[in-house]
Parts: sequence; structure tokens; C-alpha cells
Amino acid sequence: MTVVVGEVAQVIDCEHRTAPREDKEPFGVSVGTRAVRNGRIDLHGAKPVSKETYLSWTRRAIPSEGDLIFSREAPMGEVGAVPVEVPVCLGQRTVLLRLDRDRIDQRFLLYALMSPPSQQWIGENSAGSTVLHINVADVRRIPLPQLPSLAEQRRIVATLEDHLSRVDAADAAIRQAIDRLTVLRARVLVDLCSGDPVRLGDLAAASGYGTSEKCIPGGPGPAVVRIPNLVDGRVNLVDEKRVADAGADVSRYLLAPGDLLIVRTNGSVDLIGRSAVVGTDVEAAFASYLIRYRLRRDVVRPGWVQAMLSAPPIRARIESLAASSAGQHNLSLGKLDPLELPVPPLVSQDAALHRLEVLDEQISRLRSGLVAAQARGDGLRRSLFASAFSGRLPGTAADVSADGQMFGT
Repeated sequence: MTVVVGEVAQVIDCEHRTAPREDKEPFGVSVGTRAVRNGRIDLHGAKPVSKETYLSWTRRAIPSEGDLIFSREAPMGEVGAVPVEVPVCLGQRTVLLRLDRDRIDQRFLLYALMSPPSQQWIGENSAGSTVLHINVADVRRIPLPQLPSLAEQRRIVATLEDHLSRVDAADAAIRQAIDRLTVLRARVLVDLCSGDPVRLGDLAAASGYGTSEKCIPGGPGPAVVRIPNLVDGRVNLVDEKRVADAGADVSRYLLAPGDLLIVRTNGSVDLIGRSAVVGTDVEAAFASYLIRYRLRRDVVRPGWVQAMLSAPPIRARIESLAASSAGQHNLSLGKLDPLELPVPPLVSQDAALHRLEVLDEQISRLRSGLVAAQARGDGLRRSLFASAFSGRLPGTAADVSADGQMFGT
């Protein structure tokens, strides 16, 4: 007989439809969808709230140790245990799972919800034309493994966590290796920062903002380069959108090879100032939240300017220039034009860019191998979840049904 979430846990919705404001004198935190990740609650992704807001948002239930928080919207189906470090209230599009402790272990339910069968069911029962989500009523219907005894649940969890700890350790080592590659490139960029300081505006023959025309996938007008198309210092139009109005004139925004594009407005400070050089294969205009610099080729290589904009000292300066307004970080020509970049002779730029190109090729090969290892680790993690809840994980003696499956049909 199939067991569903609603049989072993009370599903409590916070009922608030607007996000809480971020309070200057926080009492606790509001845990929204961004804070629920990989079986954990990331308090860095939670929003500080005052005591007044906290009490208002917990009038139905105060999250406590032993409860789970479930995300109903992207990243949909994520779940994590309620942290005990600070008072917690539910954010938008999350629900509280208050468990029947006599029937189910907290970690068993957490891992069961993360298992492939549950995640597949959640995906198949999601709804939404723009942002996918799962309704509160459907959270109660999520199927779970047939429940063995509490003692056996805890044995399954202990064995699963023992295996997962090894996968997690390997994954952490891979992430550290990827981080070291990033640090290595940053150090090389710092070493390359030499030459007389020149204002960015003085390096440009022309500059300006992009088009604000509406863009859609498969539109009748020209392609338009957007923020997601700026990848690793180059323009990549795999994720392409085109001008929706076939009669719109965007000729003044058409790009030429060697143009430099810079992100000028975004909610993430990490994206502000991201830059890319337009290649010979790009036939497109550019969007209004980008700035284009058409550089003086007799003075500077576009690739040199792009590299210097990503160098840590200049990167720090760019972030300090990006004023925040209503959660948006912004740059302008007035802020970027005075930005000083080191500009050595062209022959020195060419030598440095060659050195950087060789390094990037080596880093790319290493990164590809590390990403492949991560993918294998993710596959192994999914296999462990599937095995744990089907009675096939070594070291468990799960109470299974006659056909050997713990999940009901």
C-alpha cells in the first residue's frame, strides 16, 4: 500500500503571498526557496526579519527542531531540516513538514523526498506557465517508500549517510580543485597587470547602450546578445533570442567583430562588469543592459581590455562603482569611462594574451575532467538514494514488500 507525505507529516503553509521586507534589526530569518539546497538550509540565503515579522509569519506554526522545510518552487522539491541556530519562519513558496515521530524518522523522510522516485513524481505533478511549482495539496500526495520500523529506518539512514559521506568528500575535493584553478588564473591576471594607466573612455572610438526592443525565442528580427550570452569572455548565442517586432530598426545596435560588451545592470554584483569580446561569427544587436565599447585597435587589443576587466584589483574597483538601487547594481558610461586600466605596448599585450590563452586551454582541459568527475559523483549519489529505498543498499536489511520494492505503485 502506497504511503504519502500527508499520512506521516502535517503540511503547513505560511499563507503569506508577499515576501517579508529585510529588517535592519533582525530577530530571526525567513527561509524561502533560495535557502533550501541539497538537503540543507543555507542561512546565508535566508532573509533577516524583525520579531514583529517573525511572530506574524509564525502564527500558524513555529518551525522547530525535527521539522522539515520543503520548497514548492524552483529549485522545486528541495528539502532541508529546520536549523536551530536562529529563530526561523517560512518564506514564500515553502511549506513546513511536521512529522509523526512515531511513524517516520526525520532523516528518512528527508532522504526519501530527495530520492529519484519522489523527485520524478514532483516534476510530473508540477504546474505553472512561467515558473514551475507544486501545489500544497500535491505535496501531501507525494509517494514515499513503504515504511519499515523506525529502527530499520534509522539503520537505512546510517548506512546511506556512511556512503554519502564518501561521495561528499570526493565532491568537496573536486570543488576545491576547481576553486584552485580560478585562483590560479586570477594570480596570472594580477601578474599581467602592467603598463601605463589609461582611462577606458580614452581607449574607445565609440561607446553606447543597447536596444530595449522586446526579444523572444525565434523572433522575426535580428538576434540580440543578452547577459546569458556572455560566457568566459566570449559571446555565445546558443541561448538565442531575437527581436519580436519584425519592423523594428536596430541597425545602430548591430555588433562588429572586436566590440567589447560589458554588463551594466543586474541584481547580482557578480555579474556586474562581466565582459566579452564579439567574435567574427556573431551577427546580432545587443541589449540595453549591456554597454558596448568599440576600441581603438591602434592602442589596445579588445582581448586585453576584457582580461584586465576581470583582473581582481580592477574587478574590486568595478564592484565598488556599481551603486545598488532597489536591489539592482548599476554601471554607466559615466562610471566606466574614467576607469583606469594598465595598457602596455601592443607587442606586450600580444605576448601576455598568448600566455593567457595557453593557460586557459590547460584550465579548460582540467575543468572538463573535474566536471566529468562531478557528474559521476552525482550519478553515484542518485544510485545510492535509489538503492537505499529499494532494499538494495549494502549494509541494510530493509523491510521490503514481496517484489523487493519499498516504493508503492
